[in-house]
Amino acid sequence: MKRTKRAFGFLAMMVLIASLVACGGKTSNDSADSGSDSPKTSDGTEKQAKISLFQSKVEIAEALEKLANKYKEETGNEIEVWGSAGDAYMTQLQAKLAAKEGPTIFSVASGAETEKFKSYYYDMSNEDYVKNIAPHMALEVDGKIVGVPTGVEGFGLVYNKSLVDPKDVTDLASFTKTMESMKAKGINGLSLSQEAYFLVGHILNTPFALQADPQAFIEKLNKGEVKMADTKEFQEFAKFMEVIKKDSVNPMEVTYDTQMGDFATGKTAMVHQGNWSYGMLADYDNLDIGMMPLPIAGNNKLSVDIPGGWVINNGAKPEEIKAANAFLNWLYTSETGKNAIVKEFKFIPAMTNIEADGLDPLSQAVFEATKSGQTIPWAMNHFPEGIIVNDLTPVTADFFLNANMTGEQYLKNLDAAWAKAAK
Repeated sequence: MKRTKRAFGFLAMMVLIASLVACGGKTSNDSADSGSDSPKTSDGTEKQAKISLFQSKVEIAEALEKLANKYKEETGNEIEVWGSAGDAYMTQLQAKLAAKEGPTIFSVASGAETEKFKSYYYDMSNEDYVKNIAPHMALEVDGKIVGVPTGVEGFGLVYNKSLVDPKDVTDLASFTKTMESMKAKGINGLSLSQEAYFLVGHILNTPFALQADPQAFIEKLNKGEVKMADTKEFQEFAKFMEVIKKDSVNPMEVTYDTQMGDFATGKTAMVHQGNWSYGMLADYDNLDIGMMPLPIAGNNKLSVDIPGGWVINNGAKPEEIKAANAFLNWLYTSETGKNAIVKEFKFIPAMTNIEADGLDPLSQAVFEATKSGQTIPWAMNHFPEGIIVNDLTPVTADFFLNANMTGEQYLKNLDAAWAKAAK
């Protein structure tokens, strides 16, 4: 995330994607010579081959069609946007690729979906436009850049600036002190809610993301070669969860709507949420908020990753691959393309050369962390499919409902649930 849950109604925005299009220049991987006999557009640049683009989000379908028209107006080149397929996207994409029917450019979600189609990706590592991808945000396979990100999403501790100062929440000790102080004032220090990702999926991401190689750690965990209970970052995570259990409202009594409503009205000082949650807060004019890292093991970075990216089909004709690179270069470097990403698609840019004016405060925090590289990844994207909803959530619910369960026992139960799910 994978990202197929109610929580990801807000995260998927997590598979909120969008992008495309090109310009007539020659890329570093051009496979055809643009000699004087090549067809030219009205502005004198080389005429590119017509290409197709396929993507999964109906939310941006209309904006993509408009952008394709603008691309043709500006460059004289054509891109055909195939109708969004919604839930059938994956099935249709797989069938089209297997039958060698295109598309030239298509979208994939990060994590397992990226791995599934990796044999179809063109290596865009040497293309000019990938130089502008923000640190750690490229779609990579086997050390190669194979996809340009559509945008970013991020989460951490969303806080009320009138109640909490980030300087007072930097480690376990200061977090504990803040929680106790809030409780003494009759304020819920930090709220989790009962939905799977808002209860455990997101907050558990941090100790995984802090491992030297999160994906390798997960693979070892799947094989039973390591345990969360024996790993220091998880041991501290369990202590954070003990503090939350002791000093906050029981999350099993809190829904997402209640969580955000109490936060908006000052009854709660912090929520563990992402930039998508601003939609629940936008109408509260006097609410001054920000987002800070969850400081497990001294972590000082937000959890930020890409919902997915645009890839180029390596089975396309050479002239089509060349045109696809020109399209993507236009999208990510032209003023028209950059404006569409921010204003029409409403994405938080994952590119250092794209500015984003007028972002809400949570999206702004994610954007700034992305540009500076102050981020940790969504290691949860590599969890076994369905494990958060089906296995980790019941264990976490039991932890919050069982007053006698310690953090240490909670970790052991998570390990047992993981071992069963990974078989």
